[in-house]
Amino acid sequence: MDRPRFRRAFLSPRFWPLWCGLGLLWLVVQLPYAVLLTIGRVLGALMYRVAGDRRRIAKRNLELCFPEKSAAERKRLLKENFASTGIAFFEMAMSWWWSRERLAKLAHFEGLEHLQNAQREGKGVILMAAHFTTLEIGAALLGQQHTIDGMYREHKNPLFDFVQRRGRERHNLDSLAVERDDVRGMLKLLRSGRAIWYAPDQDYGAKQSIFVPLFGIQAATVTATTKFARLGKALVVPFTQERLADGSGYRLVIHPPLEDFPGETEEADCLRINQWVESALRACPEQYLWAHRRFKSRPPGEPKLYPKRRG
Repeated sequence: MDRPRFRRAFLSPRFWPLWCGLGLLWLVVQLPYAVLLTIGRVLGALMYRVAGDRRRIAKRNLELCFPEKSAAERKRLLKENFASTGIAFFEMAMSWWWSRERLAKLAHFEGLEHLQNAQREGKGVILMAAHFTTLEIGAALLGQQHTIDGMYREHKNPLFDFVQRRGRERHNLDSLAVERDDVRGMLKLLRSGRAIWYAPDQDYGAKQSIFVPLFGIQAATVTATTKFARLGKALVVPFTQERLADGSGYRLVIHPPLEDFPGETEEADCLRINQWVESALRACPEQYLWAHRRFKSRPPGEPKLYPKRRG
């Protein structure tokens, strides 16, 4: 995919409201990090009150995944989750516009040698991640240390797409954006020894998935990780990030490559992936994107797990 380029059309009046919003956001994120965390939590509390559909989806997911917790514990977790989502809005802007030096001070890395070893050996890497609210800033911080490519879906608004891609790619000018449906392009990059950020933790429909347990619930799980690893001759290296409670930044962990992957069957691989996803979510549940309907697809004959959306 070509690098994002500024167009004269972006100066037309229809984009002025977005320019104003982006300008205001740029000004806000010049504030100290601790202040941004506080403002983010306030924004999250507001979202908790007004984003009814998202709140109900997240609440249902927590009920399904943490039945052992009391209703009061899940409610506290839900509010913390919305606070984390509010903070993520400013983390996105920080990753786009903070200086590299200022941003780098927030990073606390573990396991970078796993990516470095793969690079030395010329092996491609599927950097297996999950949709945490910190994913934008996590990718930016890792991009300062190691070239990573990313799966990408073009935004409908061309100006926002330009700003987002430019902000993401500035941390490493060698990084590439790969269209989410460009399987050939992804395999080519993996075979050439590159590392690609990939998250197999969402429900993309039953057609391209198989059902295996996640938190004890049959969940539609994509088989693409196995296919990419086999055809791309690539390692699968888990990657997690966590916003630290003491306000000192982020703990980013590159875990050792999965051994004996791919395995004997796609089902066994998907189960193994879901077990890893579950362990990552249990370690930091308040920072996960619970507003996604992870169990939307159901095996034949099973009832829907989410209430109908309100009009």
